[in-house]
Amino acid sequence: MTSTENQEHDSPLVASGPPQSNALSRRLHGHGQQVGIIAVLVAVWAIFIIGAPSPFLSQSIYGAYMSTIPFFAVIAIPLTMVIIAGEMDLSFPSIMAMGMVAFSTTFAWTGSVWLAFAAALIIGFMIGLSNGWIVVKLGIPSIVVTIGTQFFWRGAVLVLTNGSGASLVETKGTFLHTLLVGRVGGYLPMQMVWTIAMGIIIWILLNRHVLGAHTYLIGDNENSARLMGVNAGRTRMVVFAIVGLAAALGGVLSSMEVSYFWPTLGEGYLLRTLAAVFLGGTSVFGGVGTVFGTFVACFIIGAIEGGIVAIGLTGFWTQLIYGVIIIGSVAIQGVLNRRLGRG
Repeated sequence: MTSTENQEHDSPLVASGPPQSNALSRRLHGHGQQVGIIAVLVAVWAIFIIGAPSPFLSQSIYGAYMSTIPFFAVIAIPLTMVIIAGEMDLSFPSIMAMGMVAFSTTFAWTGSVWLAFAAALIIGFMIGLSNGWIVVKLGIPSIVVTIGTQFFWRGAVLVLTNGSGASLVETKGTFLHTLLVGRVGGYLPMQMVWTIAMGIIIWILLNRHVLGAHTYLIGDNENSARLMGVNAGRTRMVVFAIVGLAAALGGVLSSMEVSYFWPTLGEGYLLRTLAAVFLGGTSVFGGVGTVFGTFVACFIIGAIEGGIVAIGLTGFWTQLIYGVIIIGSVAIQGVLNRRLGRG
């Protein structure tokens, strides 16, 4: 099975309709998910601009979005791989916090932000890898495993920190701080640059690397994948490890932005991260999903709360509108895919 982002259709042109129309229809059908999510993005932004033109026509709100959305987008993008593989990871909020425990502890011991950053990424990678190992070697469903590890690592964070946070003010002025959360040209947040970089890396892995081909194969039909010689267990372990690494990176980015590590770090990211992945067109059954869809969906999900307040509603509307947008977007994408498929 090839990825949906690279899918091309070689069926011959039918007799009816001009060749240009049929060619365009086939091209759009291959990118139905992307067309659908862009339509949702345009619709949501149009509503916000009409309802609150002053903030949504100024650049300040976009700077704010590019500062905060990357904290969960940088995790949602690789999480797409896990869900394409037919698995689920609910432990990444705790991995964010556990990575920062490693960061703050290493920084306190050594005074080196680089060693602290490496420690955070290593811990995140190893926790993700352990999730994959438990799923593969013990045969326990990933949703059960990661619910358990979510509680375990959150408990470990609270025990190791005694429920207390840690200041990261001393990291300000370091090159690492500038590299991770500085501003390019005084405006573009570096965390946005890292999110784009993550999107490019995961896109390459999914569409130009054997890991991506194997990920789609095992998500679509694991028995067929095994008959083709795919090492399904190793593939699963790798994609879980990548999510762990990304979660630790997300924890460092969000903590450095505010120069403080809270033991509750990550607790507010679970639902919006999962919502972004599914809103972007990734199937919960596996085998289907795109990096582009998740990337765009992150900005839809991330903009909702600010947009609701900007147009004069209270924050209590947030979850209700989350549900409406997600259900509506899935319906729109389904209709578009069916119509483009008949073209």
